Amino acid sequence: MSALIVTRAPRRPARGWATLKTGAALAALVLGLGLAGPLAAQSVFGDEDQASGMPSLTGMPGAMGVDMGVTALAPEAEALASQPMSDRTPVPPNPAALTPDANVTLPGTARPDDGGTAATVLADNVQLQGDQTLIASGGVVVWYQGSRLIASRIVVDGASGDLTIEGPIHLSQPGGTTAGADADPADPTDNAILIADSAQLDRELRDGIILGARLVLARELQLASTRLERREDGRISELSDVVASSCQICAENPTPLWEIRARRITHDAETRLITFDRPQLRAFGVPLAYAPFKVTAPDPTVRRRSGFLRPEVRTTSGLGFGVKLPYFQTLGDQADLTITPYVSLDRTRTLELRYRQAFANGATEWSGAISRDDLDPGETRGYVFGAGQFALPRGYRLGLQVQTASDRAYLLDYGITDADRLWSGLSLERVRRDKMIWGRVGNYNSLREDEDNATSPAQVADVIWMRRVQPRVIGGEVLLEWSAHAHRRPSDDDQIGRDVARASVGADWRRSQILPGGVVAAALAGIDADLYRIAQDDRFDDVVTRVDPQVGVELRWPLAGSHAGATHLVEPVVQILYSPRGRDDDIPNEDSRLIEFDEGNLFSDNRFPGSDVRETGLRANIGATWTRIDPTGWSLGLTGGRVLRARDADNLDADSPLGGSASDWLLAAHYDSGDGLAIANRALFGDDFAISRNELRVGWLRPDLQLSAGYIWIDRDEDEGRDIDASELAGNLSWQIARGWWGEAETRYDFAADRAQRAALRVAYRNECITVETGLSRRFSSSDLLRAETSFDLSVRLGGFGMAQDGPGTVARRNCMR
Repeated sequence: MSALIVTRAPRRPARGWATLKTGAALAALVLGLGLAGPLAAQSVFGDEDQASGMPSLTGMPGAMGVDMGVTALAPEAEALASQPMSDRTPVPPNPAALTPDANVTLPGTARPDDGGTAATVLADNVQLQGDQTLIASGGVVVWYQGSRLIASRIVVDGASGDLTIEGPIHLSQPGGTTAGADADPADPTDNAILIADSAQLDRELRDGIILGARLVLARELQLASTRLERREDGRISELSDVVASSCQICAENPTPLWEIRARRITHDAETRLITFDRPQLRAFGVPLAYAPFKVTAPDPTVRRRSGFLRPEVRTTSGLGFGVKLPYFQTLGDQADLTITPYVSLDRTRTLELRYRQAFANGATEWSGAISRDDLDPGETRGYVFGAGQFALPRGYRLGLQVQTASDRAYLLDYGITDADRLWSGLSLERVRRDKMIWGRVGNYNSLREDEDNATSPAQVADVIWMRRVQPRVIGGEVLLEWSAHAHRRPSDDDQIGRDVARASVGADWRRSQILPGGVVAAALAGIDADLYRIAQDDRFDDVVTRVDPQVGVELRWPLAGSHAGATHLVEPVVQILYSPRGRDDDIPNEDSRLIEFDEGNLFSDNRFPGSDVRETGLRANIGATWTRIDPTGWSLGLTGGRVLRARDADNLDADSPLGGSASDWLLAAHYDSGDGLAIANRALFGDDFAISRNELRVGWLRPDLQLSAGYIWIDRDEDEGRDIDASELAGNLSWQIARGWWGEAETRYDFAADRAQRAALRVAYRNECITVETGLSRRFSSSDLLRAETSFDLSVRLGGFGMAQDGPGTVARRNCMR
């Protein structure tokens, strides 16, 4: 794991030894997986594979934090954002920021003595000779300034204080801790450990010569040698004729899975670097690689350091066999740069770049690539994605996003994202308990073949202000809203180049009262007013105004009871609303073409998602909910209802689920087992029980199993742009195959077209010293601009070099038979 760290300098220096708790507003951006070599990581905006927990490969679906197509019920719900609208463009999560709790030593200060100058010796037999030479034997334990020495016999020279030690020797915390931020200073096993046959050390237990030595760093990497020399107050440990490995080594079979042999290995406890002199890499005792020069790598406690990251092998049907070799360059504690050449057997020459920077009030990340390949000969292809979040005074938050690509096929060919619409722009928001301000302005770029950017709303701006107040005179609660929207099409042609601007104000009042018998009654009232400016469309007036008042009443009767230890909750609801009728034919419908009808908006005064169309007339929302909570932990909930109208709906097609004088019936069921299994089903059907929509979602979360699957059926609707029925299955499955093995499968199948859209299988193996990740994916969809593609990815990480993030499932360990 790597981090970008921002620290503030103290206002004034302190005298002597001082420890400061630095408190920058943004201190660390927690990043992804430790790699073989100096560390970089995944997105600056958090984990990339939250659904499965398995690190993604850049050539697989789901890379760069993209939704992997999971439409099923999520056992672990994502945090709700304050963004009041969604446009289905890829939006990176907010930067993962935290305030540091770091100890900072001021320059020019000296660390005080931790444990005093006296040593504590515990032994079966202690002798003090006339020349003040101390001889201790039999179960000797020495504590001195945070170090602990265990040996069979020690001789302390009376004149110099040097120690002659006979083994077996166990020295914990030699020269200070190197275990990193998560180590427990009181636990010697969290620090460097030295095991040896014999030693000559100074009185500080730091410098000297050690024979038959084995140095264990952070309980991960073992360095075994015939001779170890320690100098510079224990900072430098130089081992001769040495073998290094993070694999468990058995006495019966001392050959590890992998090992690095070198003439000399030097470990610097201050810089936490390991230098190999002419290393040789072996697997199962067989030499694989040799470097006739010195190689430097971080020890297991390093989070960030410049250097090469683990390479990745990527093979696709379009680009052939290729290799990525990223190089990570730190630019101080606040920024870093990753450069990744990608070469694929003369099929592509690609250079990928990623830049990240953390500030005291925010963070930003920019990634991009430029390619010349055989898929589009003679063309330069590429993309640039950038994002940032910044905290402003008075609680405001500023967001920045830039997304551009040469073509959609490039994003798919190189495994970047499967998004087909991109958005670039600025956003500003502030959310309080009783007030919200939100706005954004930007540009949309569609990558779809059937959409023309010249005739699609490209430049879009939105502003929303909402305030909740409790008036004393009339009581209840009032929600005030002011909003503005504008979009522009680049085309200057009439009708297809229509530009629209809208300003709206609204107020909704609600007051509830508990009546006799426990019935909850509520009075509802509201008014919305809009001013439209319509340009480049001769079918509409240039300026249009609209005012929609609304009144209503609501009755709820919540009932609760128990039977056989289970709690039952029942609540029938009747909501009657009225607003003047009207079809809004003088306003173009730009934002309310796709309408959802579910248990979330069954009792809503307006089910249109935008402002261009509103529900009108006299109507009644009726329904009921029932919930059973079992004492063993599981629960079951049912919600049913429909919408009744005095006359056919003005702004809804008669064949739609909400159209006509009566909507389809809504029936929704939710089941929660209490131990990770969740099932939800939602269906819309008419009086003849003909189903128009049905959605089934299943989620199951256990330590060894993660399932998320969904099936959806929707009748065709030309008004919503569906000429054929939609019938689709999507699912993600992650499971513990065996100890150390973690698998993930993904599929999306279109039953209406009778073909798969995509499928993927990924497998990871982890033990104490190596991590292997591989994946095979297939995209079946193809068109004039897109091609079907199969890709295969492979990456290997050796443990013990740089700090790594734990993966899902268990870790396989070698068994030593006794």
